[in-house]
Amino acid sequence: MLPQNKPEEDILAHAQSKSTLKMAAPVDLELKKAFAELQLKMIDTQQKVKLADLQIDQLTRVQKHAKLTSREISSLPENTRLYEGVGRMFILQSREKINNLLTDKQKTVDEKIKELEQKKVYLERSVKEAEDNIREMLLSRRAP
Repeated sequence: MLPQNKPEEDILAHAQSKSTLKMAAPVDLELKKAFAELQLKMIDTQQKVKLADLQIDQLTRVQKHAKLTSREISSLPENTRLYEGVGRMFILQSREKINNLLTDKQKTVDEKIKELEQKKVYLERSVKEAEDNIREMLLSRRAP
């Protein structure tokens, strides 16, 4: 047979459970909001990192193409006529000018790749900081 509680004890137990629920609810809402923000930030950052990776891949292909073209041009005889493609036409250019264009292209691609890699590092660092902030929030909520 189960012991019967007095009505006062039932009311007191019910009031205590309600008060703990009221205290926990704002914390839970705050944590849910923080987690939702982190999730959105993670998704956004992952998309930006993927985009940066794709751009880096594309730029490395451009860089390889420029290097190969430069190597091929250097292997040609000096009296070979060289043309630069402009839109749908080709313009006769000197070997020196075409080599300068190719080296300029390689330099700009190198700079863009470095910028994109720095951007990736920054994005990954910002996500890690957000995760650390939420961990700190969780630990601070559990401590008291």
